[in-house]
Amino acid sequence: MRVSFLVPVYDEAATIEQVLERVLALDLDKQVIVVDDGSTDATAEILKRWRNGGDGRVVVRQPNSGKGAAIRAAIPHVDGDIAVIQDADLEYDPADVPALIEPIERGVADVVFGSRLTGGRPQRAYLFWHLVGNRALSLLTNILFNTTLSDMETGYKAFRSEVLRSLDLREDSFSIEPEITGQLCKQKLRIYELPISYYGRTYAEGKKITWRDGFRAIWVLLRVRLAG
Repeated sequence: MRVSFLVPVYDEAATIEQVLERVLALDLDKQVIVVDDGSTDATAEILKRWRNGGDGRVVVRQPNSGKGAAIRAAIPHVDGDIAVIQDADLEYDPADVPALIEPIERGVADVVFGSRLTGGRPQRAYLFWHLVGNRALSLLTNILFNTTLSDMETGYKAFRSEVLRSLDLREDSFSIEPEITGQLCKQKLRIYELPISYYGRTYAEGKKITWRDGFRAIWVLLRVRLAG
């Protein structure tokens, strides 16, 4: 099955090339769609060179609008059977993708979440309050949608492509994650979780998500649950 990688990127010149090299090294029939969300560093120059390096490479550039807007911009370009959201900052390891998509390839899953919180894979020990926030948001998700997700905010999500296209996504920022999760749960799709590695960054190292995004996530989950 062909796999489309959706890679939103903003000012990740230090990591984007290595991420793309790791994705291309995977033994998969793949397409890689990178959306440059108005980067102000050398990301655009790196992507211009990379795009000319082979087939199956798509680069979209747009004004800075947020991760959600970048993911939405990538979806119309998807030509694979499976779509995988891949962050550009090396927190998530592309080596985990073959295992992540395997339940979809076998036909038992519509969506697979890569969980940072179930153990069994390398996890950086840091940022206690982020852990608390992630667990609280996952608990709220489970209560609202009667499910058992351990990591609803994970950046590693794999979908049957038609499932991703069916979502009515409107969020522009990091709140795209709870919007995706809520809509998937509301459709009662076959969602699986697998443990993944997580090489988290500190704010000094470039981490962008903040506590404000947590409060936005609560509002988005409630909006999706109460929507008609």
